[in-house]
Amino acid sequence: MLHYSCDLCGKELLVEEDLRYVAKIEVYAAYDPLEITEEDLDEDHMEEISELLKNMEHMDEQELEDQVYKSFRFDLCPECQKKFLKDPLSREANRSIDFSKN
Repeated sequence: MLHYSCDLCGKELLVEEDLRYVAKIEVYAAYDPLEITEEDLDEDHMEEISELLKNMEHMDEQELEDQVYKSFRFDLCPECQKKFLKDPLSREANRSIDFSKN
């Protein structure tokens, strides 16, 4: 039998009894086509490519992948699903933190 629990509150979710929700989030690099000029076509971009490759040498495979695409999947109980729909980016939770003025 599969075991599910809410990824926010930890409540156990039984497959045959409780209603559960799945939230999927995809984060990927946006591509906005650029206008290419004659100057762009005339330039030698080998130095720029070489610099990019040099920077990539210091990154591990996961870092490189995360810069392009990352997906998440969360199981939610009904209460947490309602909270998630009201504030999917947790903006309100971040505003409620009150730091002292030391």
